[in-house]
Amino acid sequence: MPQSEPLIRFIRTTTADIPADVTLTLNLEQRTRCRLRVLLDDGREAGLFLPRGTILHHGDGLIAEDGLVARIIAAPEHLSRVESADPLLLARACYHLGNRHVPLQIESGRLSYRQDQVLDEMVRGLGLEVRLVDAAFEPESGAYGGQGADHSGHAHEH
Repeated sequence: MPQSEPLIRFIRTTTADIPADVTLTLNLEQRTRCRLRVLLDDGREAGLFLPRGTILHHGDGLIAEDGLVARIIAAPEHLSRVESADPLLLARACYHLGNRHVPLQIESGRLSYRQDQVLDEMVRGLGLEVRLVDAAFEPESGAYGGQGADHSGHAHEH
């Protein structure tokens, strides 16, 4: 009986721009887990054994016990996207979505959240147009959860 390869164990992260040996595509939920069995994009099995509270972002690196380096790719997700040149309208949408504890990706002139018909209708009721997209989702970590959208920190609380 052939012996299987040992499980690749990723044990730490890096934001340093070092060459990656492989990529790993994960959605937001997977990027918030510190213990997870995954399939690398080349098909090999691996495991995440990261410190509690680690949040992975697109472009981050993972370093395995054996020195293998993987680059994180944020998987596309079904999102609702709102764009407006009116900052007051966007602020109102952020207020109402935030009041419902909806994770938001806030960028200049636009915001995105996981697609939800009820939320889409609420945002349309505020006078904004909602467009459905498939894109990487990198929501704000929150006022108490780290560095926000610049991703220079990895602390995060829910």
